[in-house]
Amino acid sequence: MPLLSLEDFDLHYEVTGAGPPALLVHGLGSSGADWTFQVAQLSSSFQLICPDLRGSGLSGKPPGPYSIRQFAADLWQLIDELGLRTCHLVGFSLGGAVALEMALQQAERTERLVTINALPTYRIDHWRKWMQAQIQLNLVRWLGLPHTARVIAKRIFPHEFQAPMRRRVEQVVGQNAKAPYLATLRALMDWCAADRLHQINKPTLFLSAEFDYTPAEEKRAFADEIGAEFLLVKGSRHGTPFDAITATNAVLASFLMGQPVSTESLVADTETQFGINTKTQA
Repeated sequence: MPLLSLEDFDLHYEVTGAGPPALLVHGLGSSGADWTFQVAQLSSSFQLICPDLRGSGLSGKPPGPYSIRQFAADLWQLIDELGLRTCHLVGFSLGGAVALEMALQQAERTERLVTINALPTYRIDHWRKWMQAQIQLNLVRWLGLPHTARVIAKRIFPHEFQAPMRRRVEQVVGQNAKAPYLATLRALMDWCAADRLHQINKPTLFLSAEFDYTPAEEKRAFADEIGAEFLLVKGSRHGTPFDAITATNAVLASFLMGQPVSTESLVADTETQFGINTKTQA
């Protein structure tokens, strides 16, 4: 089990594949295993580095408070440990904030940046963000992580054919320890990079689900502000790397290789793609 010993904890990571290095940063309450569906396809073209953030997965869980800047600095130490000069940065949800912060900390070492269902600020400046934050905080505080995981799973994966993904969320998120989970959530709520976006001068893509927690138009506006690309995955909810595997993999493969990204098939996966053919069953 690869571990990097940092000042106050051990950081777990996995490296798979060969080619240009790409760091994949997971979402809240999960781990580098978030990227299983991407690793299966992209490892033939890229060296994929999938870490567990401090407080998450198999990494150590030092006492908080945590911060997005701290998460980013941890991962640059990992890149140093692997002997890499530059790499692509890809982040999902919480991981999108971390990847963006990494690009701001060391732009010269960033090749290309992709954020999936992430914003450059999560400070409470809109009632939607306040509602989302309060729902998460109060669910965890009063009902615990197992019940919170069930609510999140149903919200992200509502379709019957997505039952395996709901079970995975319930298992993975539900087994988190409360203190590091809340410390990570508070780190996200305290972070803002909106006033530093103009510093990003590398090819950047904002990938957004049609039905994400936060409006797609807000992400589009930030992308327009810095001349980044913006792509919408129709029918997808917050868990885009899971409910739109085909679209996510196609976007990452093309964009990280510097090739034009086709927008014709950017839709959530269907029952048939998950091995469930409803017409045949009927």
